[in-house]
Amino acid sequence: MQHENPVNPLPAVVMALALIFVVVEGLLSLGEAGLIGGPEAVGWRLGALQDYAFAPAVWEQVAERGNMSFDMLKRFVTYLFVHGSFTQVVFALVILLALGKFVGDLWQPIALLIVFFGAAIFGAVIYGATARGNMPLFGAYPALYGLIGAYTYLMWLHLRTVGENSLRAFTLISFLLGLQLVWGLLFDAAPHWVADVAGFVFGLAVSPLLGPGGWAAFIARMRERG
Repeated sequence: MQHENPVNPLPAVVMALALIFVVVEGLLSLGEAGLIGGPEAVGWRLGALQDYAFAPAVWEQVAERGNMSFDMLKRFVTYLFVHGSFTQVVFALVILLALGKFVGDLWQPIALLIVFFGAAIFGAVIYGATARGNMPLFGAYPALYGLIGAYTYLMWLHLRTVGENSLRAFTLISFLLGLQLVWGLLFDAAPHWVADVAGFVFGLAVSPLLGPGGWAAFIARMRERG
């Protein structure tokens, strides 16, 4: 007799991404606490930010000076896996596991990875091209906002199917951007929201191509609506 698992497992690709976050943050946090690496481990996080974070200066090197070295190009992706604090990565993991589960159950693994890393790269490009100064960009949030874009598209499809107001699909992104606006006004935070919004736009824009049924299904739904 076959027994069904009462708990649906997380998609393997989501678990793999979460594991990378956990391992990297675990090493940095243990180093800061003096539990591994000796005295110099206290500076591991700062060193990781210097070596792997993205910044407008990186975009200048790549776009204006044509510097296509590995050290420059890797930063469009590696900044995702270095966070400023343990708390920041905990929030990132919560969002990744929740949205990764929702999107990953309906999408192919390769499609989820395209959204995740595509949003990260697009977010870095927009941030590098528009941000003033050279404030570094780090943390998983631009990629996570790409997943929020995919989630928003799926919710939009669902609400249209059941005949409800499809604009409700944008409730989550509106709430999060409102929080970021308040946070930025109160604490004069770095303009990382630019990369986050860019990540969301990327995720939302590519979802008709990568989501359930792909572009053909999207066009068919639009024709039915017309």
